Amino acid sequence: MSLKRPAKEQPENFEFSSSSLDIANKVIAKYPKGKQQSAVMDLLYIAQRQNDNWIPLAAMKYIAKILDMPYIKVYEVATFYSMYNLSPVGKYFVQVCTTTPCMIRGANKLVEACKEKISENESELSPNKICSWMEVECLGACVNAPMMQINDEYYEDLNKEKTLEILETILKGNTPKAGSYRGRVNNEPENNRKTLMEFKNAQG
Repeated sequence: MSLKRPAKEQPENFEFSSSSLDIANKVIAKYPKGKQQSAVMDLLYIAQRQNDNWIPLAAMKYIAKILDMPYIKVYEVATFYSMYNLSPVGKYFVQVCTTTPCMIRGANKLVEACKEKISENESELSPNKICSWMEVECLGACVNAPMMQINDEYYEDLNKEKTLEILETILKGNTPKAGSYRGRVNNEPENNRKTLMEFKNAQG
């Protein structure tokens, strides 16, 4: 795993918005007195959501003060977990799964689409600065491979053409429909149910 480095250009200050602070206080209140530092992961994620998908150093220092913990400990958490972005990734952050099930089903075509539409390189903002992409390990949707995640949503059962359409949508600043792009509901078989049919019929 490569070392995660903070962005070179950093804002001087960071504070939670009123809505983010309200959520943070509710999270902190769940922990016993003296154990508030356990909320650090949640607060980092709240900061990331507020700050266009990335966490500046000022946010880590701000969180350290809120939780009364050393700044370096907040920094250690933020740099350890891959779900935290330490530099700008854009309004839409595209993560393409290239683990074995997705790879077998054509994940390389999704990568090609990202290179053509967003940037030739991973973790590089698109020309309009609205999105970036990267390859990731298993996202836990192997049955619906190949797939990718954009921010908090899953886009499944993809091919290159569908991926290009999705990327074109986000490059225009719009959010595409999430879910299966072959019309499946959750993980149901593509050609209707094949098992336990007798039980289903008996139940009416």
